[in-house]
Amino acid sequence: MALLDVQNLSVRFDTQDGSVRAVDGVSFQLEEGETLGLVGESGSGKSVTNLALMGLVPAPPGVVQADHINFAGRDLLTLTAEELRQLRGNEISMIFQDPMTSLNPLLTVGRQLSEVLEIHQGLSRREADRLCAAGLADVGIPEPETRLAAYPHELSGGMRQRVMIAMALLCKPRVLIADEPTTALDVTIQAQILELMTDLRERHGTAIILITHDLGVVAGCADRVHVMYAGRLVETAPTAPLFSLPVHPYTRGLLASVPTLTGDPTSALSSIEGQPPDLANLPAGCAFAPRCDYAETRCRSGPMPLEAIPGESAPRTVACLLATEIAAASGGAR
Repeated sequence: MALLDVQNLSVRFDTQDGSVRAVDGVSFQLEEGETLGLVGESGSGKSVTNLALMGLVPAPPGVVQADHINFAGRDLLTLTAEELRQLRGNEISMIFQDPMTSLNPLLTVGRQLSEVLEIHQGLSRREADRLCAAGLADVGIPEPETRLAAYPHELSGGMRQRVMIAMALLCKPRVLIADEPTTALDVTIQAQILELMTDLRERHGTAIILITHDLGVVAGCADRVHVMYAGRLVETAPTAPLFSLPVHPYTRGLLASVPTLTGDPTSALSSIEGQPPDLANLPAGCAFAPRCDYAETRCRSGPMPLEAIPGESAPRTVACLLATEIAAASGGAR
């Protein structure tokens, strides 16, 4: 049985301007020790999906619905607020996008870290400080005992990100949700953070959901990739097959927009024309159709469910009526 099993998750926000469906019918599973990459443009529903898993969608205006969200045999939708509070940070942890806004500027790093262990593990302040120093050392922060007395503004961006990772891992969670963990970091620090996450997964068996718009990050870390657009999954596949043969036009557009070292330096970079749709007024049929080079009249009428592509050696699902034709034209199923 999967460690995390999400079926038909939907999140809407009821506003004075109407109902906005940020996540629409998303289903996926996460196995022990697996890294799942969740990619897509800003506003595609990646972060809201995982905030819903953590019970962090504000209600109102947010409304979370699902057939079930099973974690280690428990349906998270049936837990009380106190049970969710005990779960968060203990068994499921999240690294938020911006550590400078996630860390309290008025409290030392040590106080913010030790609070996690005092609340979830019932440890004394002295024992918590000892484990916090060890946690900072695990994420490669030098002189960890000294850093415990530092305030967030006294640390570099890379250091703050490592503090957030250390905080998320203090209780050795079974699931780590990393929301844009390398945003605004230089490439050297990015590589160190990703290597650290891979090492932690191998040493502790932690399952990771990696949320990012950086396909290079996903290629180097994820076992499987789910591509989201307008609140829905449009393609799911193991990492290598998805990168070698993207099928959904949106996935193809994302990969084509990534600069390569072998590309022509005089040619313009590829881009996806148009803008993501208004989630309060989604077009009929495929939400990507107005931006799609392959779109036909039938694409604009009726839902686009995720369906498996016949002949694929690795499990892949695509929400596109033209998936089989596009796969065949691109070199056939692999």
